[in-house]
Amino acid sequence: MISLCAEKKSEIKAHGISALLGAYSWNLKSDKPVEIPTIALATNELETVQTASHIARALYIARDLIHTPSNIKNPLWMAQEAKKIADEKGLAIKVLAGKELAKFGGLRAVGNSSPNPGPRFIELSYIPRGRSGSAAALPHIVIVGKGITFDTGGVSLKRPYDFMTAMKSDMAGAAAALGTISALPDLQPKVRVTVLMMCAENAFSGSAQRPSDVITQYGGTTVEIINTDAEGRLVLADGLAYAVKNLDPDYLIDIATLTGSATLGLSRHYAALYSRDTKLAQQFVDLGESSGERTWHMPLIDDYADSLESDVADLNHAADKGDYSAGSVTAALYLEHFVGDRRWVHLDIAGTGRSDNDSGENVKGGTGFGVRLLIDWILSLS
Repeated sequence: MISLCAEKKSEIKAHGISALLGAYSWNLKSDKPVEIPTIALATNELETVQTASHIARALYIARDLIHTPSNIKNPLWMAQEAKKIADEKGLAIKVLAGKELAKFGGLRAVGNSSPNPGPRFIELSYIPRGRSGSAAALPHIVIVGKGITFDTGGVSLKRPYDFMTAMKSDMAGAAAALGTISALPDLQPKVRVTVLMMCAENAFSGSAQRPSDVITQYGGTTVEIINTDAEGRLVLADGLAYAVKNLDPDYLIDIATLTGSATLGLSRHYAALYSRDTKLAQQFVDLGESSGERTWHMPLIDDYADSLESDVADLNHAADKGDYSAGSVTAALYLEHFVGDRRWVHLDIAGTGRSDNDSGENVKGGTGFGVRLLIDWILSLS
């Protein structure tokens, strides 16, 4: 049992979540089943402890998904896991596959490299209890998560080889999005939330997209493919464009292990945050400091926009025309083309989504980064 001397509810919540995260473990060893810890907290703040428990459970969901190896975890498996959570929590769910993805040019271009089972578009929706008739009056948040279940780099094969060994975690954004919405039926914030999980495997195969291909993203933007290892922005762009056209979001958030450049600039302690909305960005920065999931507000530099020009299509996706050495910035500029005039935040968690070793509350592997930050932000709106 842990006795807490903290007086502030925020401190009690933080201690409770950290205690549970520090006890997290995952393995597939036949002779060593995972033990689920029971932790007792001595405090009068029952509701705060319950909130901490719900958030920690959401983080466990995200971490379990990330740690699952990719010979088990494919886009169909992700859809099945999302369906289990939706059924348990009373969330609405829609899954698109095959011909239903005809308009999702980015998702198909990446995911058709592994046609068995092929890509999946997964949409989950949360509405507070008793508000189905008046839900339209509530703020609507759409979270788009990158769900690349394994990333070889495709034809533009990752190299050196060591870079590929951690790529089962390239769906950490989708895992964080699913973990976030899984907690909302228990927490009951007075907002609407839709999660879009853009799930695909980026494989090296005869049906993989090639450098010099031209694809059409959801909504009609044509894109010249330069580097097939820059696949995450292609699936995210489809999700962002779908949200703008069909869901009328008040807030549009995407989260992804998107660029190694973000890790080079900020290490593994801060996620790169991009937004033109400085007030909204500052909310995330402040909440990140209190939740432990820290972000750094990065610039969207208009001078770099010409790097996305193409001679044969509306855009090239890999910022090939410039030599700005700002891969995280140009990736964000690419995504911005698909968000319209929405209040948008892009979270590049390439560094924070994975831990190279056991460190504090993070075990080696997937951290579940984004779950606490997103839940705290959602609760702040209600």
